[in-house]
Amino acid sequence: MDFLPEFINNFFKLLDAMSLYVVLGLLVAGILKQLIPDTFVSSHLGKDSTMSVVKATVFGIPLPVCSCSVIPLAQGLKKEGASKGAVQSFLISTPITGADSILATFSFFGLVFTVFRLISSVVIAIIVGLIQNFVENKEEEKNVQETPKAVFSAADIYTSGFAVQPPKPKVEQGCGCGTSSCSTQKKFSFVNALKYGYGTLFSDMAKALLIGLILGAVFTTFMPKEYAKVLFDNQILTYFVILIVAMPLYTCATASLPIAAALMLQGMSAGAAFVFLTAGPATSAVTMSVVYKMLGKTSLIIYTGTIAVLSLMFGFMFDLFWGDLEILNISHEHESSSLLESLSSMIMLLLIFYHLFKDKFKAKQGCCS
Repeated sequence: MDFLPEFINNFFKLLDAMSLYVVLGLLVAGILKQLIPDTFVSSHLGKDSTMSVVKATVFGIPLPVCSCSVIPLAQGLKKEGASKGAVQSFLISTPITGADSILATFSFFGLVFTVFRLISSVVIAIIVGLIQNFVENKEEEKNVQETPKAVFSAADIYTSGFAVQPPKPKVEQGCGCGTSSCSTQKKFSFVNALKYGYGTLFSDMAKALLIGLILGAVFTTFMPKEYAKVLFDNQILTYFVILIVAMPLYTCATASLPIAAALMLQGMSAGAAFVFLTAGPATSAVTMSVVYKMLGKTSLIIYTGTIAVLSLMFGFMFDLFWGDLEILNISHEHESSSLLESLSSMIMLLLIFYHLFKDKFKAKQGCCS
């Protein structure tokens, strides 16, 4: 029981460190959702291998989508004709570079690490997409070369008894609003922005965020210092252990932050934290299974392999150049929280428990009525 007060203290320490920035990030995400049209990304992703990848990465940056809800969006892009590389780039860049994730990263790790994470995530997303499209183009060229071409003369066509049908004119499809194109934009609604940010978006991450905070408090409280020292003293070994643990772990980009912060409190390097924060959200077991079903085995190997290699490279690079920086904004010592941080923590806890138990509340109200 002696550990219980320390566990509770560590839980709220992590919560206070990120709650204000998550609450602000959700508000920004809700506003962006109102400003950015729903078809913005899909209408700009063409077949061009290079530009489709770059656009998918760049367009994914401002979108208010977490790791949980990016999967159906990526599936929609694939159905609308986006290249495999563009879909993979979108899967990587969108959740990591969301407003809530970036602000929460800053709350724990400061400006240098946040900027490094943003830039490196964009670079990783583009490289993965380009490699995928390069391999896909090579496979298409090989299939074309191996396919025998049938040569027919005009006489053969007429004597075969088949009539050549002229190509049908292309008819523009409407988008459900009674015209050939929907130029009408939705009006900005602050109420809808709040509903999306604190309702739809937060609902996707509520459970993962609570689990992340609990695991972070557990690691901070119960992780044996001597075992942590043995692991974290070997920097290269730490990278690979963290990579192996992070890749199948289902954590969203924001929920993984308190876990990484807790491991850094135990002595893990910032570069290893980067590996965890990149490989975890981008290559969870759920995401990998979707990539396999949607894009195939080769695409999954490219996706996971490239992310793993680049995560290790960028993690080593950060420790090499900025390893001496004190980037962590929290410490083992108790620090009193400001009124604003405490209020934000209370709001975030209420939102978490509301989204976890809202179905039970609605069912109870339905029975009572």
